[in-house]
Amino acid sequence: MPEYLAPGVYVEEIERGPKPIEGVATSTAAFLGEAQRGPLVPWLTTSYGEYLRWFGDVFGAGKFLPYAVKTFFDNGGRRCYVTRVVGAGAAAATADVGGFTVTATGPGTAYNNTWVRILPGSTRGADGNPVGFRLRVDHWANPADVPDDAGGIDEGPISTIAEDFDDLSLDPASPAYFDKRVNGFNSSLVQISAADDAELPTGDGVSAQLDGGADGDPLTPADYDVNDPDPGRRRGLKALELDRFREVAIVYAPGVDYDTASKVVTHCERNRFRFAVVDSLQGLGNASGIEPRSDVTDTKYGAFYYPWIYVSDPRSGVRTLVPPGGSVCGIYALTDNTRGVFKAPANETLAGAVDLEYDINQGTQEVLNPRGVNAIRRFPGRGIRLWGARTMSSDPLWKYVNVRRLFIFLEASIYNSTQWVVFEPNDPRLWARVKQTVTLFLRTQWREGALLGLKEEEAFSVAVGRETMTEDDLLNGRLIVEVGVAPVRPAEFVVFRVFQKTQEAKS
Repeated sequence: MPEYLAPGVYVEEIERGPKPIEGVATSTAAFLGEAQRGPLVPWLTTSYGEYLRWFGDVFGAGKFLPYAVKTFFDNGGRRCYVTRVVGAGAAAATADVGGFTVTATGPGTAYNNTWVRILPGSTRGADGNPVGFRLRVDHWANPADVPDDAGGIDEGPISTIAEDFDDLSLDPASPAYFDKRVNGFNSSLVQISAADDAELPTGDGVSAQLDGGADGDPLTPADYDVNDPDPGRRRGLKALELDRFREVAIVYAPGVDYDTASKVVTHCERNRFRFAVVDSLQGLGNASGIEPRSDVTDTKYGAFYYPWIYVSDPRSGVRTLVPPGGSVCGIYALTDNTRGVFKAPANETLAGAVDLEYDINQGTQEVLNPRGVNAIRRFPGRGIRLWGARTMSSDPLWKYVNVRRLFIFLEASIYNSTQWVVFEPNDPRLWARVKQTVTLFLRTQWREGALLGLKEEEAFSVAVGRETMTEDDLLNGRLIVEVGVAPVRPAEFVVFRVFQKTQEAKS
Protein backbone atom coordinates (compact mmCIF):
# COMPACT_ATOMS: atom_id res chain seq x y z
CA MET A 1 0.00 0.00 0.00
CA PRO A 2 1.31 3.51 -0.76
CA GLU A 3 1.75 5.90 2.12
CA TYR A 4 -0.33 9.07 2.43
CA LEU A 5 1.32 11.32 5.03
CA ALA A 6 0.35 14.77 3.85
CA PRO A 7 -2.93 16.17 2.53
CA GLY A 8 -3.08 16.42 -1.23
CA VAL A 9 -4.14 14.79 -4.47
CA TYR A 10 -2.40 11.55 -5.42
CA VAL A 11 -2.44 9.98 -8.89
CA GLU A 12 -1.70 6.28 -9.09
CA GLU A 13 -1.38 3.89 -12.00
CA ILE A 14 -2.91 0.48 -11.49
CA GLU A 15 -3.28 -2.58 -13.70
CA ARG A 16 -6.61 -4.26 -14.27
CA GLY A 17 -7.88 -6.72 -16.80
CA PRO A 18 -5.87 -9.05 -19.00
CA LYS A 19 -2.34 -8.53 -20.17
CA PRO A 20 -1.80 -8.97 -23.92
CA ILE A 21 -0.14 -12.09 -25.27
CA GLU A 22 2.09 -11.33 -28.22
CA GLY A 23 2.42 -14.04 -30.86
CA VAL A 24 6.01 -15.20 -31.33
CA ALA A 25 7.79 -15.23 -34.68
CA THR A 26 7.57 -18.55 -36.49
CA SER A 27 9.35 -17.82 -39.79
CA THR A 28 12.93 -17.22 -38.59
CA ALA A 29 15.18 -20.08 -39.69
CA ALA A 30 18.65 -21.22 -38.68
CA PHE A 31 20.98 -22.86 -41.23
CA LEU A 32 24.03 -24.90 -40.24
CA GLY A 33 26.83 -25.87 -42.60
CA GLU A 34 30.15 -25.09 -44.23
CA ALA A 35 30.79 -21.60 -45.55
CA GLN A 36 33.70 -20.17 -47.47
CA ARG A 37 34.44 -17.76 -44.63
CA GLY A 38 32.60 -15.87 -41.90
CA PRO A 39 32.16 -15.80 -38.12
CA LEU A 40 31.39 -18.93 -36.14
CA VAL A 41 28.62 -17.32 -34.10
CA PRO A 42 25.05 -17.54 -35.51
CA TRP A 43 24.70 -14.49 -37.73
CA LEU A 44 21.41 -12.82 -38.62
CA THR A 45 21.07 -12.51 -42.39
CA THR A 46 18.20 -10.81 -44.21
CA SER A 47 19.23 -11.25 -47.86
CA TYR A 48 21.45 -13.39 -50.06
CA GLY A 49 23.61 -10.34 -50.77
CA GLU A 50 24.25 -9.98 -47.05
CA TYR A 51 25.20 -13.66 -46.91
CA LEU A 52 27.75 -13.10 -49.71
CA ARG A 53 29.31 -10.21 -47.82
CA TRP A 54 29.83 -12.16 -44.61
CA PHE A 55 30.20 -15.77 -45.70
CA GLY A 56 31.46 -15.68 -49.27
CA ASP A 57 30.23 -17.29 -52.45
CA VAL A 58 29.40 -20.81 -53.57
CA PHE A 59 32.48 -23.00 -53.21
CA GLY A 60 33.41 -26.66 -53.58
CA ALA A 61 31.38 -29.77 -54.31
CA GLY A 62 29.07 -30.82 -51.51
CA LYS A 63 29.00 -27.37 -49.88
CA PHE A 64 25.28 -26.66 -49.90
CA LEU A 65 24.90 -23.83 -47.37
CA PRO A 66 25.03 -21.00 -49.97
CA TYR A 67 22.37 -22.73 -52.08
CA ALA A 68 20.16 -23.29 -49.03
CA VAL A 69 20.29 -19.62 -48.06
CA LYS A 70 19.61 -18.44 -51.61
CA THR A 71 16.65 -20.76 -52.17
CA PHE A 72 15.29 -19.75 -48.75
CA PHE A 73 15.12 -16.09 -49.77
CA ASP A 74 13.95 -16.95 -53.29
CA ASN A 75 10.93 -18.77 -51.84
CA GLY A 76 9.80 -16.05 -49.46
CA GLY A 77 12.10 -16.25 -46.44
CA ARG A 78 12.92 -13.00 -44.69
CA ARG A 79 15.26 -13.74 -41.78
CA CYS A 80 17.70 -16.52 -41.02
CA TYR A 81 20.63 -17.14 -38.73
CA VAL A 82 23.60 -18.59 -40.60
CA THR A 83 25.56 -20.86 -38.27
CA ARG A 84 28.91 -21.70 -39.77
CA VAL A 85 30.39 -25.09 -38.87
CA VAL A 86 34.09 -25.98 -39.22
CA GLY A 87 36.08 -29.14 -38.70
CA ALA A 88 38.90 -29.80 -36.26
CA GLY A 89 42.12 -27.95 -37.07
CA ALA A 90 40.47 -24.89 -38.61
CA ALA A 91 42.56 -21.76 -38.07
CA ALA A 92 42.12 -18.04 -38.57
CA ALA A 93 44.51 -16.09 -40.80
CA THR A 94 46.57 -13.34 -39.12
CA ALA A 95 49.14 -10.70 -39.95
CA ASP A 96 51.40 -8.40 -37.92
CA VAL A 97 51.26 -4.91 -39.40
CA GLY A 98 53.54 -2.44 -37.64
CA GLY A 99 52.49 -2.47 -34.00
CA PHE A 100 49.12 -4.00 -34.83
CA THR A 101 47.84 -7.57 -35.11
CA VAL A 102 45.08 -8.16 -37.63
CA THR A 103 43.06 -11.39 -37.38
CA ALA A 104 40.34 -12.74 -39.67
CA THR A 105 36.80 -12.77 -38.30
CA GLY A 106 36.72 -16.55 -38.69
CA PRO A 107 38.86 -19.51 -39.74
CA GLY A 108 39.39 -20.53 -43.34
CA THR A 109 41.82 -20.40 -46.24
CA ALA A 110 39.65 -17.80 -48.01
CA TYR A 111 40.96 -15.11 -45.65
CA ASN A 112 44.47 -15.67 -47.03
CA ASN A 113 43.25 -13.69 -50.06
CA THR A 114 43.09 -10.51 -47.95
CA TRP A 115 45.45 -7.53 -47.82
CA VAL A 116 45.42 -5.01 -44.97
CA ARG A 117 46.98 -1.57 -45.03
CA ILE A 118 47.48 0.77 -42.08
CA LEU A 119 47.98 4.33 -43.29
CA PRO A 120 48.04 7.82 -41.78
CA GLY A 121 44.55 9.17 -41.20
CA SER A 122 42.99 11.71 -43.56
CA THR A 123 42.20 14.35 -40.91
CA ARG A 124 45.10 16.60 -39.86
CA GLY A 125 45.55 18.41 -36.60
CA ALA A 126 46.70 21.97 -36.00
CA ASP A 127 50.31 20.81 -36.31
CA GLY A 128 49.63 19.27 -39.70
CA ASN A 129 50.02 15.69 -38.46
CA PRO A 130 47.30 13.02 -38.76
CA VAL A 131 45.03 12.77 -35.73
CA GLY A 132 44.53 9.03 -36.24
CA PHE A 133 45.23 6.13 -38.56
CA ARG A 134 43.41 4.53 -41.46
CA LEU A 135 42.69 0.81 -41.89
CA ARG A 136 42.00 -0.44 -45.41
CA VAL A 137 41.04 -4.06 -46.03
CA ASP A 138 40.76 -5.66 -49.47
CA HIS A 139 39.60 -9.21 -50.14
CA TRP A 140 39.47 -11.15 -53.42
CA ALA A 141 37.20 -14.16 -53.91
CA ASN A 142 39.46 -15.51 -56.69
CA PRO A 143 42.98 -16.34 -55.42
CA ALA A 144 44.38 -15.64 -58.91
CA ASP A 145 43.35 -11.99 -58.58
CA VAL A 146 45.25 -11.35 -55.35
CA PRO A 147 48.19 -8.98 -56.01
CA ASP A 148 51.70 -10.04 -55.11
CA ASP A 149 52.43 -6.84 -53.22
CA ALA A 150 50.56 -3.89 -51.75
CA GLY A 151 51.50 -1.72 -54.71
CA GLY A 152 49.27 -3.78 -56.99
CA ILE A 153 46.12 -3.42 -54.89
CA ASP A 154 44.89 -0.30 -56.64
CA GLU A 155 46.28 -1.32 -60.05
CA GLY A 156 45.20 -4.95 -60.44
CA PRO A 157 41.73 -6.56 -60.44
CA ILE A 158 39.20 -4.79 -58.24
CA SER A 159 38.79 -6.43 -54.86
CA THR A 160 35.60 -8.37 -54.15
CA ILE A 161 35.14 -6.64 -50.79
CA ALA A 162 36.82 -3.39 -49.74
CA GLU A 163 36.53 -1.85 -46.28
CA ASP A 164 37.91 1.53 -45.24
CA PHE A 165 38.03 2.77 -41.63
CA ASP A 166 39.49 6.27 -41.40
CA ASP A 167 40.69 8.43 -38.51
CA LEU A 168 40.87 5.59 -36.01
CA SER A 169 42.25 6.47 -32.59
CA LEU A 170 44.58 4.65 -30.19
CA ASP A 171 42.90 6.34 -27.21
CA PRO A 172 40.38 4.02 -25.47
CA ALA A 173 38.41 7.07 -24.32
CA SER A 174 37.94 8.36 -27.85
CA PRO A 175 34.67 7.66 -29.72
CA ALA A 176 36.88 6.79 -32.72
CA TYR A 177 38.83 4.15 -30.76
CA PHE A 178 39.70 1.36 -33.21
CA ASP A 179 38.29 -1.36 -30.97
CA LYS A 180 34.88 0.29 -31.04
CA ARG A 181 34.79 1.02 -34.76
CA VAL A 182 36.38 -2.11 -36.25
CA ASN A 183 35.99 -4.96 -33.80
CA GLY A 184 32.73 -6.50 -32.66
CA PHE A 185 32.08 -7.54 -36.29
CA ASN A 186 31.81 -3.98 -37.56
CA SER A 187 34.24 -5.31 -40.16
CA SER A 188 33.09 -8.40 -42.01
CA LEU A 189 36.68 -9.47 -42.62
CA VAL A 190 39.04 -8.64 -39.74
CA GLN A 191 39.52 -7.82 -36.08
CA ILE A 192 42.43 -5.65 -34.95
CA SER A 193 44.46 -5.27 -31.78
CA ALA A 194 47.35 -2.96 -30.91
CA ALA A 195 50.51 -3.54 -28.91
CA ASP A 196 51.15 -1.33 -25.89
CA ASP A 197 53.84 0.55 -27.79
CA ALA A 198 51.85 0.90 -31.04
CA GLU A 199 52.19 4.30 -32.71
CA LEU A 200 50.40 6.10 -35.50
CA PRO A 201 51.82 5.20 -38.93
CA THR A 202 53.77 7.69 -40.96
CA GLY A 203 54.63 8.14 -44.63
CA ASP A 204 53.13 5.44 -46.85
CA GLY A 205 52.12 3.32 -43.86
CA VAL A 206 52.54 -0.45 -43.58
CA SER A 207 50.77 -3.36 -45.25
CA ALA A 208 50.61 -7.16 -45.06
CA GLN A 209 48.69 -10.09 -46.49
CA LEU A 210 46.81 -12.32 -44.06
CA ASP A 211 48.28 -15.79 -43.78
CA GLY A 212 47.80 -19.04 -41.89
CA GLY A 213 44.07 -19.56 -42.47
CA ALA A 214 42.99 -23.22 -42.63
CA ASP A 215 39.61 -24.86 -43.30
CA GLY A 216 40.17 -27.83 -40.99
CA ASP A 217 39.25 -31.49 -41.33
CA PRO A 218 36.10 -32.78 -43.06
CA LEU A 219 33.01 -32.28 -40.92
CA THR A 220 31.68 -34.96 -38.59
CA PRO A 221 28.32 -35.01 -36.78
CA ALA A 222 30.09 -33.90 -33.58
CA ASP A 223 31.20 -30.65 -35.26
CA TYR A 224 27.56 -29.56 -35.49
CA ASP A 225 27.09 -29.63 -31.71
CA VAL A 226 30.20 -28.28 -29.97
CA ASN A 227 29.73 -27.40 -26.29
CA ASP A 228 32.03 -25.22 -24.23
CA PRO A 229 31.83 -23.72 -20.72
CA ASP A 230 32.37 -20.31 -22.34
CA PRO A 231 29.10 -19.35 -24.13
CA GLY A 232 31.12 -17.34 -26.63
CA ARG A 233 32.88 -20.50 -27.80
CA ARG A 234 29.83 -22.72 -28.25
CA ARG A 235 29.35 -23.79 -31.83
CA GLY A 236 26.60 -25.09 -34.05
CA LEU A 237 23.48 -26.30 -32.28
CA LYS A 238 24.88 -25.47 -28.85
CA ALA A 239 25.29 -21.83 -29.87
CA LEU A 240 21.65 -21.71 -31.00
CA GLU A 241 20.59 -22.69 -27.47
CA LEU A 242 21.67 -19.29 -26.14
CA ASP A 243 18.80 -16.97 -25.18
CA ARG A 244 19.68 -14.30 -27.74
CA PHE A 245 18.70 -16.71 -30.53
CA ARG A 246 15.31 -17.51 -29.03
CA GLU A 247 13.43 -16.27 -32.09
CA VAL A 248 14.69 -19.18 -34.23
CA ALA A 249 11.72 -21.42 -35.08
CA ILE A 250 13.03 -23.58 -37.97
CA VAL A 251 16.36 -25.43 -37.97
CA TYR A 252 17.98 -26.95 -41.04
CA ALA A 253 21.36 -28.43 -41.97
CA PRO A 254 21.57 -28.89 -45.77
CA GLY A 255 22.95 -32.04 -47.33
CA VAL A 256 24.01 -33.78 -44.11
CA ASP A 257 23.91 -37.47 -43.27
CA TYR A 258 21.15 -38.95 -41.14
CA ASP A 259 23.30 -38.99 -37.97
CA THR A 260 23.71 -35.23 -38.19
CA ALA A 261 20.04 -34.78 -39.08
CA SER A 262 19.05 -36.70 -35.95
CA LYS A 263 21.15 -34.24 -33.89
CA VAL A 264 19.17 -31.38 -35.41
CA VAL A 265 15.89 -33.12 -34.54
CA THR A 266 17.07 -33.82 -30.98
CA HIS A 267 17.95 -30.15 -30.61
CA CYS A 268 14.39 -29.18 -31.62
CA GLU A 269 12.84 -31.75 -29.29
CA ARG A 270 14.92 -30.48 -26.41
CA ASN A 271 14.09 -26.85 -27.18
CA ARG A 272 10.35 -27.64 -27.70
CA PHE A 273 9.72 -24.42 -29.63
CA ARG A 274 11.59 -25.34 -32.83
CA PHE A 275 10.91 -27.52 -35.85
CA ALA A 276 13.48 -29.40 -37.97
CA VAL A 277 13.55 -29.74 -41.76
CA VAL A 278 15.34 -32.89 -42.95
CA ASP A 279 16.52 -33.82 -46.46
CA SER A 280 16.68 -37.26 -47.94
CA LEU A 281 20.11 -38.46 -49.01
CA GLN A 282 21.21 -37.80 -52.56
CA GLY A 283 20.79 -40.57 -55.12
CA LEU A 284 17.93 -42.52 -53.51
CA GLY A 285 16.44 -43.85 -56.71
CA ASN A 286 14.58 -46.65 -54.91
CA ALA A 287 11.89 -44.65 -53.12
CA SER A 288 10.44 -47.78 -51.50
CA GLY A 289 13.56 -48.04 -49.34
CA ILE A 290 13.11 -44.62 -47.70
CA GLU A 291 12.12 -44.98 -44.04
CA PRO A 292 12.69 -41.66 -42.21
CA ARG A 293 11.30 -42.94 -38.92
CA SER A 294 14.00 -45.59 -38.75
CA ASP A 295 16.74 -43.85 -40.76
CA VAL A 296 16.51 -40.57 -38.80
CA THR A 297 14.01 -40.82 -35.93
CA ASP A 298 10.32 -41.02 -35.14
CA THR A 299 9.52 -37.45 -34.14
CA LYS A 300 6.77 -34.84 -34.22
CA TYR A 301 9.38 -32.06 -34.30
CA GLY A 302 10.63 -32.65 -37.83
CA ALA A 303 9.58 -33.24 -41.43
CA PHE A 304 11.33 -35.19 -44.18
CA TYR A 305 11.51 -34.11 -47.86
CA TYR A 306 12.35 -36.03 -51.05
CA PRO A 307 13.81 -35.79 -53.71
CA TRP A 308 16.60 -33.26 -54.34
CA ILE A 309 16.06 -30.46 -56.84
CA TYR A 310 18.03 -28.82 -59.64
CA VAL A 311 18.61 -25.06 -59.51
CA SER A 312 20.73 -22.63 -61.51
CA ASP A 313 24.10 -21.93 -59.91
CA PRO A 314 24.04 -18.25 -58.87
CA ARG A 315 27.55 -17.72 -60.27
CA SER A 316 27.63 -19.66 -63.53
CA GLY A 317 24.00 -20.48 -64.28
CA VAL A 318 24.92 -24.17 -64.59
CA ARG A 319 22.18 -26.57 -63.52
CA THR A 320 23.15 -27.84 -60.06
CA LEU A 321 21.65 -30.56 -57.86
CA VAL A 322 20.95 -29.33 -54.31
CA PRO A 323 18.91 -30.54 -51.32
CA PRO A 324 15.36 -29.13 -51.15
CA GLY A 325 15.35 -27.99 -47.52
CA GLY A 326 16.29 -24.37 -48.22
CA SER A 327 13.28 -23.97 -50.51
CA VAL A 328 11.08 -25.75 -47.98
CA CYS A 329 12.14 -23.39 -45.18
CA GLY A 330 11.34 -20.45 -47.48
CA ILE A 331 7.86 -21.88 -48.13
CA TYR A 332 7.36 -22.29 -44.37
CA ALA A 333 8.21 -18.61 -43.90
CA LEU A 334 6.09 -17.47 -46.83
CA THR A 335 3.04 -19.44 -45.63
CA ASP A 336 3.43 -18.16 -42.07
CA ASN A 337 3.64 -14.54 -43.20
CA THR A 338 0.83 -14.62 -45.76
CA ARG A 339 -1.66 -17.11 -44.27
CA GLY A 340 -0.55 -18.13 -40.80
CA VAL A 341 1.30 -20.96 -39.12
CA PHE A 342 -1.94 -22.98 -39.06
CA LYS A 343 -1.88 -23.30 -42.88
CA ALA A 344 -0.12 -26.43 -44.13
CA PRO A 345 3.11 -25.43 -45.94
CA ALA A 346 2.30 -27.39 -49.09
CA ASN A 347 0.86 -27.03 -52.60
CA GLU A 348 3.33 -24.20 -53.20
CA THR A 349 5.67 -23.82 -56.18
CA LEU A 350 9.40 -24.12 -55.48
CA ALA A 351 10.80 -20.89 -56.89
CA GLY A 352 14.09 -21.45 -58.69
CA ALA A 353 13.66 -25.22 -59.08
CA VAL A 354 14.19 -26.20 -62.70
CA ASP A 355 14.08 -29.99 -62.40
CA LEU A 356 13.90 -32.90 -59.96
CA GLU A 357 16.46 -35.59 -59.24
CA TYR A 358 13.66 -38.16 -59.54
CA ASP A 359 10.09 -37.75 -60.73
CA ILE A 360 7.47 -38.89 -58.23
CA ASN A 361 4.14 -40.21 -59.51
CA GLN A 362 0.91 -40.94 -57.68
CA GLY A 363 1.75 -44.57 -57.08
CA THR A 364 5.13 -43.77 -55.54
CA GLN A 365 3.64 -41.15 -53.25
CA GLU A 366 1.05 -43.62 -52.06
CA VAL A 367 3.98 -45.60 -50.66
CA LEU A 368 5.90 -42.59 -49.28
CA ASN A 369 3.10 -40.53 -47.73
CA PRO A 370 2.14 -42.98 -44.93
CA ARG A 371 5.82 -43.19 -43.97
CA GLY A 372 6.06 -39.45 -43.35
CA VAL A 373 7.94 -38.62 -46.57
CA ASN A 374 6.84 -35.32 -48.11
CA ALA A 375 7.23 -35.56 -51.87
CA ILE A 376 8.22 -32.79 -54.24
CA ARG A 377 6.43 -33.38 -57.52
CA ARG A 378 6.16 -31.98 -61.02
CA PHE A 379 2.65 -31.31 -62.30
CA PRO A 380 2.06 -30.50 -65.99
CA GLY A 381 1.06 -26.87 -66.31
CA ARG A 382 1.50 -26.24 -62.55
CA GLY A 383 5.24 -26.50 -62.09
CA ILE A 384 7.29 -28.18 -59.38
CA ARG A 385 5.37 -28.15 -56.11
CA LEU A 386 5.76 -29.19 -52.51
CA TRP A 387 3.17 -31.96 -52.22
CA GLY A 388 3.18 -33.10 -48.61
CA ALA A 389 2.81 -31.68 -45.08
CA ARG A 390 3.47 -34.57 -42.70
CA THR A 391 5.84 -34.90 -39.78
CA MET A 392 8.00 -37.95 -39.18
CA SER A 393 5.78 -38.98 -36.27
CA SER A 394 3.86 -42.26 -36.16
CA ASP A 395 1.40 -40.68 -33.71
CA PRO A 396 -1.78 -39.77 -35.68
CA LEU A 397 -2.36 -36.75 -33.41
CA TRP A 398 0.85 -35.13 -34.65
CA LYS A 399 1.10 -36.30 -38.24
CA TYR A 400 0.63 -32.84 -39.81
CA VAL A 401 3.34 -30.18 -39.89
CA ASN A 402 0.95 -27.27 -39.42
CA VAL A 403 -0.66 -28.84 -36.32
CA ARG A 404 2.69 -29.33 -34.62
CA ARG A 405 3.89 -25.86 -35.55
CA LEU A 406 0.59 -24.29 -34.45
CA PHE A 407 1.02 -25.81 -31.00
CA ILE A 408 4.63 -24.60 -30.92
CA PHE A 409 3.36 -21.10 -31.73
CA LEU A 410 0.63 -21.18 -29.07
CA GLU A 411 2.85 -22.66 -26.36
CA ALA A 412 5.77 -20.30 -27.01
CA SER A 413 3.51 -17.24 -27.15
CA ILE A 414 1.78 -18.11 -23.87
CA TYR A 415 5.08 -19.02 -22.22
CA ASN A 416 6.84 -15.78 -23.18
CA SER A 417 3.93 -13.47 -22.37
CA THR A 418 2.91 -14.89 -18.98
CA GLN A 419 6.22 -14.55 -17.15
CA TRP A 420 4.62 -11.73 -15.16
CA VAL A 421 2.50 -14.32 -13.31
CA VAL A 422 5.48 -15.78 -11.40
CA PHE A 423 5.41 -14.79 -7.69
CA GLU A 424 2.00 -13.09 -7.96
CA PRO A 425 -0.45 -13.98 -5.15
CA ASN A 426 -2.00 -17.30 -6.16
CA ASP A 427 -5.63 -16.42 -5.49
CA PRO A 428 -8.92 -16.27 -7.45
CA ARG A 429 -8.16 -12.76 -8.69
CA LEU A 430 -4.98 -14.00 -10.37
CA TRP A 431 -6.79 -17.04 -11.76
CA ALA A 432 -9.46 -14.87 -13.35
CA ARG A 433 -6.87 -12.53 -14.87
CA VAL A 434 -4.79 -15.36 -16.31
CA LYS A 435 -7.89 -17.04 -17.75
CA GLN A 436 -9.01 -13.81 -19.37
CA THR A 437 -5.53 -13.21 -20.79
CA VAL A 438 -5.27 -16.65 -22.41
CA THR A 439 -8.88 -16.57 -23.58
CA LEU A 440 -8.43 -13.29 -25.45
CA PHE A 441 -5.33 -14.64 -27.19
CA LEU A 442 -7.03 -17.87 -28.27
CA ARG A 443 -10.12 -15.98 -29.38
CA THR A 444 -7.96 -13.97 -31.76
CA GLN A 445 -6.40 -17.13 -33.17
CA TRP A 446 -9.84 -18.69 -33.66
CA ARG A 447 -11.11 -15.65 -35.52
CA GLU A 448 -8.07 -15.75 -37.81
CA GLY A 449 -8.88 -19.36 -38.75
CA ALA A 450 -6.30 -21.26 -36.69
CA LEU A 451 -8.86 -23.20 -34.65
CA LEU A 452 -11.80 -25.37 -35.68
CA GLY A 453 -15.31 -24.65 -34.54
CA LEU A 454 -18.35 -22.53 -35.35
CA LYS A 455 -18.56 -21.35 -31.74
CA GLU A 456 -15.85 -20.22 -29.38
CA GLU A 457 -16.49 -23.05 -26.94
CA GLU A 458 -16.00 -25.54 -29.77
CA ALA A 459 -12.61 -24.05 -30.71
CA PHE A 460 -10.89 -23.82 -27.34
CA SER A 461 -11.31 -24.00 -23.57
CA VAL A 462 -9.38 -22.48 -20.68
CA ALA A 463 -9.72 -23.82 -17.14
CA VAL A 464 -7.99 -22.58 -13.99
CA GLY A 465 -8.96 -22.70 -10.34
CA ARG A 466 -10.20 -25.37 -8.01
CA GLU A 467 -11.01 -27.65 -10.93
CA THR A 468 -7.35 -27.73 -12.00
CA MET A 469 -5.54 -27.37 -8.67
CA THR A 470 -5.66 -29.26 -5.40
CA GLU A 471 -4.85 -27.85 -1.99
CA ASP A 472 -1.43 -29.49 -2.29
CA ASP A 473 -0.81 -27.56 -5.54
CA LEU A 474 -1.67 -24.29 -3.81
CA LEU A 475 0.51 -25.01 -0.79
CA ASN A 476 3.43 -25.82 -3.10
CA GLY A 477 3.01 -22.64 -5.14
CA ARG A 478 1.69 -24.23 -8.32
CA LEU A 479 -0.70 -22.42 -10.65
CA ILE A 480 -2.08 -24.89 -13.18
CA VAL A 481 -3.95 -23.74 -16.26
CA GLU A 482 -5.46 -26.29 -18.64
CA VAL A 483 -5.86 -25.11 -22.21
CA GLY A 484 -7.61 -27.17 -24.88
CA VAL A 485 -7.61 -26.22 -28.55
CA ALA A 486 -9.10 -27.78 -31.67
CA PRO A 487 -6.56 -27.23 -34.46
CA VAL A 488 -7.52 -27.13 -38.11
CA ARG A 489 -6.10 -29.93 -40.20
CA PRO A 490 -5.38 -29.77 -43.92
CA ALA A 491 -7.76 -31.14 -46.53
CA GLU A 492 -5.19 -33.71 -47.60
CA PHE A 493 -7.67 -36.00 -49.36
CA VAL A 494 -10.32 -34.15 -51.36
CA VAL A 495 -13.16 -36.44 -52.43
CA PHE A 496 -16.00 -35.47 -54.76
CA ARG A 497 -18.81 -38.01 -54.99
CA VAL A 498 -20.63 -37.69 -58.28
CA PHE A 499 -23.77 -39.59 -59.13
CA GLN A 500 -26.24 -39.66 -61.98
CA LYS A 501 -29.54 -38.09 -61.12
CA THR A 502 -32.62 -39.15 -63.13
CA GLN A 503 -35.71 -37.09 -63.73
CA GLU A 504 -38.68 -38.51 -61.88
CA ALA A 505 -42.09 -38.51 -63.54
CA LYS A 506 -44.63 -36.17 -62.07
CA SER A 507 -47.92 -37.71 -60.93
